[in-house]
Amino acid sequence: MRLSHRCQVTEYIVSHLCNMNFKYCKMTSSNKLLKIVFSISVLLLTIPMFGQHAVIDSTLHKKVQQRTDQIFDSLVKIRRDFHTYPELSDQEKRTSQQITAYLTSLGMEVHTNLGGYGVVGILKTNKKGKRIAWRADIDALSSNLPDVEGLQSRNEGVRHICGHDIHTTIGLGIANVLASLKDNLKGTIYFIFQPSEENLKGAKAMIDDGLFKLIDPDEIYALHIAPMQVGLIATRPELLFAEHKTIKVSYKNSSENQLVIAHTKKLLSGIQNIEPDSEFWDNRNLLDPTIGLGSPKTIYKDYLTVNKKFTISETDDQISIRTILNSSNRKKMESIIPMLKQDISSSKYAEKLIEVVYSSEYPTVFNNKELTSKTLNKLSDIYGNRHVNHLYGVVPDGRSDDFAYFQKRIPGVYFLLGGSNFEKGIISMPHSANFAVDENCIKFGVNAFSSLIVERLNN
Repeated sequence: MRLSHRCQVTEYIVSHLCNMNFKYCKMTSSNKLLKIVFSISVLLLTIPMFGQHAVIDSTLHKKVQQRTDQIFDSLVKIRRDFHTYPELSDQEKRTSQQITAYLTSLGMEVHTNLGGYGVVGILKTNKKGKRIAWRADIDALSSNLPDVEGLQSRNEGVRHICGHDIHTTIGLGIANVLASLKDNLKGTIYFIFQPSEENLKGAKAMIDDGLFKLIDPDEIYALHIAPMQVGLIATRPELLFAEHKTIKVSYKNSSENQLVIAHTKKLLSGIQNIEPDSEFWDNRNLLDPTIGLGSPKTIYKDYLTVNKKFTISETDDQISIRTILNSSNRKKMESIIPMLKQDISSSKYAEKLIEVVYSSEYPTVFNNKELTSKTLNKLSDIYGNRHVNHLYGVVPDGRSDDFAYFQKRIPGVYFLLGGSNFEKGIISMPHSANFAVDENCIKFGVNAFSSLIVERLNN
């Protein structure tokens, strides 16, 4: 079904999603993102069949698939081992050791303890050519909730509910496949296994520890499991996730503090372009004809939201009001501070203003436009249009990944890989209590991205 047809049934589907009581997990505030991203999955993406054979005649791609088929069962065992022994950020010692042993068994040059427990494997072919990096994150999350997959964690209070065990396994699978094809390739492939993504420290720590003195990639790629149907890959050029920043407005302390706070809250609330007194994931906003799901020309393309939870802090000298902004428009985000300064300067509180600043910012994944187009087109050529989708808008709610630090230095693309199987009730929604994955996504991920790297190296 084409997107234009899917949009005709938007209201029905979203209403259905809004009323769903997901197994193991009610739609609480901690799971509101599930509704947003799941809505995107259903409404923006076509659902493929599960055949994963290349649609172009290529001996190399057939070899990729043959090798993936050969190692798939072993990869599932590896994933289940990682899932059973999850490790928190900065504590990924066992995971790192397992990765190191696997890469070493493939005959790679391996470097360890980069930025903590980071590992880099280097696969050199016998021919000069392009240098391509593949990154996988390896850490888990704190969670005491039962595992719906039946793979109970042996490390109390820790679970892989963001899919990094899948990411790591796919990275190892790609390394295995490409090592087996080394004589047919040219160039160099770097496999970066990054610790501490969940606390957004690992990428920067690896860079500070000399990662790019050790390797010199021309391009870099990564993926994240997403609640789309297994067999789907999706991304978009430039911003993939919303800009996510904490804004702070500070004033001199005075007897008018409560009036200043009320005035500032009103100014900040007024800059969002969703309806006042509503949540971004409410039906009326999801269905809004300008920012919602109603048209492929508007889907999550141009929004700015303001978190209603304002934080007020006070010292002897000043009072500060903080809140979080999310926007799909980088230029719009850059215009907020000068606009607020101007509004406050023209108010009766002008003399009390100290500063308007972004007090904290998260790294924002920003896909190289040219590479995004080339890689999506190539994946479509190899595996067919039904498996590859171009997202129209920016994923809401400010979720991102410190892979963005790598992208600041090297052109790169970050993909979303479907891990859900709706027929089986498997929903791969990261950070949700009912997180589960259809392990067939490992096979599809290894196939697709091994083939992509082959194409980028040889063509």
